Amino acid sequence: MAIDARIRELGSRHEFLERAIEDELRRPIADSLRLHEMKRQKLRLKEEMEVLRGARAH
Repeated sequence: MAIDARIRELGSRHEFLERAIEDELRRPIADSLRLHEMKRQKLRLKEEMEVLRGARAH
């Protein structure tokens, strides 16, 4: 169950970053460095969720 809770937490953070990225892209002049960092964080979260899902399956 601890793995499921961690996956949910990471999923929430992933969704938050998705919204933040969308908000930044709507700005007249988006901050490309900020976008890059948020996308990198979002990818790390996705990768960690995939690892945990794999561990849960075993």
